[in-house]
Amino acid sequence: MNITLGMPYAICERGKRPNNEDAIFPSSSQTIERSQRLFVVCDGVGGAEKGEIASSLACESFQIFFSTFMEEDATDDLIRKAVRYTEVRFDEYISAHPEAEGMATTLTMLYFGNKGVTAAHIGDSRIYQFRNGKPVFRTEDHSLVNFWVKTGKITQEEALHHPQKNIITRAITGSANPTEADIAFLTDIQPNDCFLMCTDGVTDCLSDKVLSSLFTRPYMSEKIKDTLVETCYEKAHDNYSFYLLPVLKVQNSSSYN
Repeated sequence: MNITLGMPYAICERGKRPNNEDAIFPSSSQTIERSQRLFVVCDGVGGAEKGEIASSLACESFQIFFSTFMEEDATDDLIRKAVRYTEVRFDEYISAHPEAEGMATTLTMLYFGNKGVTAAHIGDSRIYQFRNGKPVFRTEDHSLVNFWVKTGKITQEEALHHPQKNIITRAITGSANPTEADIAFLTDIQPNDCFLMCTDGVTDCLSDKVLSSLFTRPYMSEKIKDTLVETCYEKAHDNYSFYLLPVLKVQNSSSYN
C-alpha cells in the first residue's frame, strides 16, 4: 500500500500558559519531506520544566529509535520496544537530574507504512481518522473520567466538564512504572481521508461533533487548520498542539500467483 500524504499542517502553541509542555515530531519549524512517515505528538505532565522535558524527550526518543531500527511497517513489537527505550532514556535523565523526578508525558504516534498505518497512543492525547465528516477511527482516552464513563459512573456529557477530566491513567514515566501503548493497524485508508493527532488542549475546545463538521471537505485542509488554530487561540486554557495529515492518494499493492 503506497500512501501519498498531502501537505502536513502542524501547530505546537503554549496558548495562555506561561510555558509549553507539548512537543511534536517533526517540529513545526522543520521542513517536512514528502517521504516523512513518522509523526509524534506528546503532552508533558509534571509542571513547568518537567513537562517540557518529558514531551520533548519522548518525541526525540521515538525519532531516534525509529530511524535506527525501522522496518517497512511499525509492528506491535517495534512500538513496545520504542516505549521501553523511551522509558530507559527517562531513567537516565532523571538519574542525572533528580529534580525531574515525577515527569511524565502522553504520546500519540502515526507511522505510514507499506501495508497500512500504525496508530499508537498512551494517555489522553488523541488520534482521529476522518472520512466525509465522520470519524472512522478514534483512540480511546486513558483517563479517569473515561474509565468512569465505561463503568457507568458518569455520563459522557458529565465527563466533558468533570473537575478530574485531566487525570490520566497511563503515561510514559520511566521503567520503574512501565506502561503500554494501545496499538491499532489501519488498512482501510482512502483518498481524502484526513488524520488528526492532537493534545487535550484541542479536544477541550472542540467536541467530536464539532471536529467532525470541519472534515466534511477534507481537501480544504488549510482551512481546517486555520479554524482549529483560531478556535484554540480563543478558547484554550492549556497548550494546544496538533498534526493534520491529509491523504491524497492510496495505491494498493496487487499480487499475482
